[in-house]
Amino acid sequence: MSAHAAQFPASPAGESLGEGLARALSAAARLHPQRVLLRDAGDRRAWCGRPAITWTYEAAAEIVGRLTRGIGAWRLPPGSRIGLDFAGGAEASLAYLAVEAAGHVPCPLSPLWDMDALSAAIEGAGLAAILTEGRRGSRRPAEDVVLAALRHFGLRFIAAFGPGLPDGVISLDAMALERGVVAPQPGRGLVTFAAGDPRRPVRRGAASFGALVAAHRERLPTPERILTLLPPHDLRGLATGLGVALACSATLESVVPFDSATFRVSLVRPVPTRLVVPAAFEPALAETTLPWTVRAIDVVHRAPARLPDPAARDVAGPPRLDVLVLDEDVLLTRPRGRWDIPAEADAGDSPVARRRDGRILWRDAPSRSATSQCGTPGAAEDGAWTETAYRAGLSRGALTVFPAG
Repeated sequence: MSAHAAQFPASPAGESLGEGLARALSAAARLHPQRVLLRDAGDRRAWCGRPAITWTYEAAAEIVGRLTRGIGAWRLPPGSRIGLDFAGGAEASLAYLAVEAAGHVPCPLSPLWDMDALSAAIEGAGLAAILTEGRRGSRRPAEDVVLAALRHFGLRFIAAFGPGLPDGVISLDAMALERGVVAPQPGRGLVTFAAGDPRRPVRRGAASFGALVAAHRERLPTPERILTLLPPHDLRGLATGLGVALACSATLESVVPFDSATFRVSLVRPVPTRLVVPAAFEPALAETTLPWTVRAIDVVHRAPARLPDPAARDVAGPPRLDVLVLDEDVLLTRPRGRWDIPAEADAGDSPVARRRDGRILWRDAPSRSATSQCGTPGAAEDGAWTETAYRAGLSRGALTVFPAG
C-alpha cells in the first residue's frame, strides 16, 4: 500500500455495512463530510440532459435524506420492492441509497431490456414503484416505464430524474430540493437477476450483501478513488463499486456509458485510483499507457470463465486482482494467479468449496441472511452449503469455471 493510500484507512463506516449501504453512508458522512463520494465522468448533459455531478459525503447524505422523505410519503408497505432503471452515474447510486433508507428493497434493472423484458421483471420481482431517468442517449426510459405500467396494476409510483418527464411521473429533482431529511432505516437487502434474466429475480439479505462487500474489501488496499467501468445493475457492479466505496469512504467515479475520450480524461485525474474493469476489457488495457494514478486493477470475470494462468502474473504495471462472480450468489476476489477453491472437507471458513466431481458449492456465513428466489424461502439453512450451476477445473495451473451441465 502506498503512503498516500495509507492516509485513507478502512473507514469505521464499513462496520455499518450489515445494516445496509444507506446506514454506511450516514456513518461515513459524519466521519468525512467533505470527502467526495460520487463523481460523474463525461458529458452528462449531452447523454441525459443533466449536468455532471460531484457530491461530497455530506451532500449525498442530505440529498438521500430528502429523497427518503419523499419516498416515505408514498405510504408503501415496508419492504416494498422498488425498481431502479438507470444506465449508471451518481443518480443511480443516490436512488439505490434512498430506496434502501426508506425501508424498501432496491431492485436494479438492466437498461438494455426491451418492453417485454421490463414487464417480466416488474411481474417477477413484484415491483411497487420504479425510479428512472427521463433521457438516456436517444431513449426515453420514463416513457418506457409508463407504457410498461399499463400492464401492471401493482406498479403504483413512477419517479425520475431529468427534464421533460411524462405526465404522472414524479420529479426526483423536485423531491431532492424539498426541505426535510429522514434518517435511514436498516437495510432490507436487494433484488437482482440471475444471469441478467428478468424472469429470475433473486433476493439477498442486507447482512449477506454487507458481508460479501466486506470480504471483497479485505483483499485490497484502501483506495482514494474507485474508477469503474461496470454499471450498477447486478452483484458485480454494486459490490465492486458503491459497496466498497462506502466501506472505504472512497470516491466512486463511473465511466458509464463507456466513452474512450472520457475514460482517458478520468484516468489522469490526479487521485490514487483503483480501476475496476470487466474481463473483456483487459486486453485493451495492455495497449493503454496507464498513468501513475492507477495503483491497482480489479478484473471482474463472470462465470463461465477461464482465469489467467498463474505464470502470467503481472511483472510490470499496477498489480491486478481477479474477481470471479458466480451468477448472483458468489463474488470471490484473489490476487492474480492465487486461486484456491478448497475441497468441501477442508473448507473451514471459506465461502466456497469444491466437491470431488468439481461442482462448486457456496454458503453464507452463519448469522447472515441467505439469498433466495423471490417469493420463496432460502434453499438452505444459514451457513449450509448450496450448489452453484458451475464446476471448477485446473488446466496447466489455470482455473476454469464452466457450467455443471
